[in-house]
Amino acid sequence: IASEALKGRVLELNLADLNNDEDQSYKKIKLCIEEIQGRNCLTDFHGMELTRDKQCALIRKGQTLIEAHADAKTTDGFVVRLFAIAFTKRRQEQVKSNCYARSAQIRKIRKKMVEIMTKEAGTVQ
Repeated sequence: IASEALKGRVLELNLADLNNDEDQSYKKIKLCIEEIQGRNCLTDFHGMELTRDKQCALIRKGQTLIEAHADAKTTDGFVVRLFAIAFTKRRQEQVKSNCYARSAQIRKIRKKMVEIMTKEAGTVQ
């Protein structure tokens, strides 16, 4: 049956297409087909990522890029792997053109990012 061939496929589409909101066009959503009912497909969330042009717009010279990932358990029992990205920012009255972080500072920031991600994933309704 043709419907069996569709099960397990992963679809990738813009969040703007789903919500009819052009402000969210930089988010790519992945949906996995779980079940077929007639001409309708029941999907489950499979992942989300930013488009390449949005990632390139965020990354700039003269700042530190900090990436972190965490496996968190949600309130409904799913284990989700979360990825986050952070950047250092120049202070209000800073004269120097760059704002790099030291390796110890990066470790502290990454630890705090993981802590926040696991806490927030566990408290979402």
